[in-house]
Order: sequence, then structure tokens, then C-alpha cells
Amino acid sequence: MSVARILVIAGSDSGGGAGIQADMRAVTLLGGHAMTAITAITAQNTLGVQGVHPVPTDMVLAQMESCIGDIGVDAVKIGMIGSAATAAAVAQRLARLDGVPIVFDPVMVATSGSALADADTVAAFEQLMGLATLVTPNLPELAALGGEGIAARHATHVLAKGGHGEGAMLVDRLLGPDGLVTEWRDPRIDTPHTHGTGCTLASAIATGLGQGMMLPQAIARARLFVRAALVCAPGLGGGHGPMGAPLDFARHA
Repeated sequence: MSVARILVIAGSDSGGGAGIQADMRAVTLLGGHAMTAITAITAQNTLGVQGVHPVPTDMVLAQMESCIGDIGVDAVKIGMIGSAATAAAVAQRLARLDGVPIVFDPVMVATSGSALADADTVAAFEQLMGLATLVTPNLPELAALGGEGIAARHATHVLAKGGHGEGAMLVDRLLGPDGLVTEWRDPRIDTPHTHGTGCTLASAIATGLGQGMMLPQAIARARLFVRAALVCAPGLGGGHGPMGAPLDFARHA
């Protein structure tokens, strides 16, 4: 089987824990080929985001066209989008793809608490959710986007990530237009090194979909991958450090 071609549209994390860097790591370790359209450059580390420089919309589109026109795309992952104008332009371009699964991680706030999307950009998420095969908000993001009803409103699936919930068990719920599809429950992994969990999960799911997996199967494998990455976190930095790279995961998945 040819390698799955995964186009990642997201921002860059200079500290290597989240964003494009985490996306490429996940796609590669799961056997896919990662291509990128970088939407923003950030000065960022485990303590927070010190600066954000959005990439102009026409350059984001140019990166996308370079990948789509030559290499082709089996799945798309969208993360930090940079601006409302870029969100609208990306949505228009992706609408022309035929049958390509799209995983949208509606990034609003970094693990450190730093804002990564303004109100206009969040409002523009509506267009991207309308195209997505799966939207992967955490609980605060889900509330900001309108709650569980976004699955029915956009005729899509939503993975409501439970990391911000309380209790010893972490619960992730897959919602479809008609309500709950399935859920996963696991004990929480006690670590401060959670930077990049959302990026990694969404890219891992997109890789599975690009490889031909059904949605629940792709989510299940991606969750196991993230848990393995949390366990092997190297403990870098003075804040929310990056996860590790479970190098042998693909051989045992």
C-alpha cells in the first residue's frame, strides 16, 4: 500500500511541543507522509507563547496548492488557523477536494493558557466545521463553539475531549449528528508534560483516516498513541513540557 499523504494546516511551535512539529512527528511515527501549510510562526516554549506572526493568507494557499497539485492528499488536519481571512480561504479551497477526510482541531488557547485565536477567527471556524469529517474540541472549546449541538448543526462528528474534565477517569465522547456514537474511558496519566496533546491526537486521527481506517478505529489508535507519548515524555522545560516520541508504537499498534 502506498503511504498515506497527510496535509497539515497549522501553526509552528518553536519549542517543538505542539503545532506543526507535533503534527509531523505523529504522522511520521504512524507511517504517513506529512506535508505542511504553515499558518503562523510562534515564539513559544513550555511556559507560554511569547509572540505570534500570522503567515499571509496567499502564502498559506500557495503551500496548500504546492502539495495538492503535485503529491496529492489522502487526509487533512487543520489546527491553528492564524486569521479569519485564512480560515475562509482555506475552507473555500478544501471544499474543492473530493472525498478527502478532514480533521479540524479548533485551537483557541495553548496548553499554557495563551490565546491563539481572536474572536473573528473563532467565528470563522463555522466554515471549517461545515467541511470537517471530525471536529476535536476540548471541553472549553466545545462550550465556546456552541456545545454538543455543533455535530447536528454541521452534520459532522465531534470528539469531545475530556482532558479538562474532573475526576480520575478521562472520558472522550464521539458525537454524531444524532447524538452519542461511542465513548472511551481511561485512567488519567499524572504528568504536567501535556503540551501538544490536542495537535497530536488530531493528526494521528487524520493519519488513520488517510490510511483507510473507519473513524472509531482511527480515534482508538490515536488515543493509544497519545497515551504512549505522555508516558515517555522527556520532562523538558519549566512548564507544560512536550510529550515524547513512542518510536516503537507503530510496530505494536
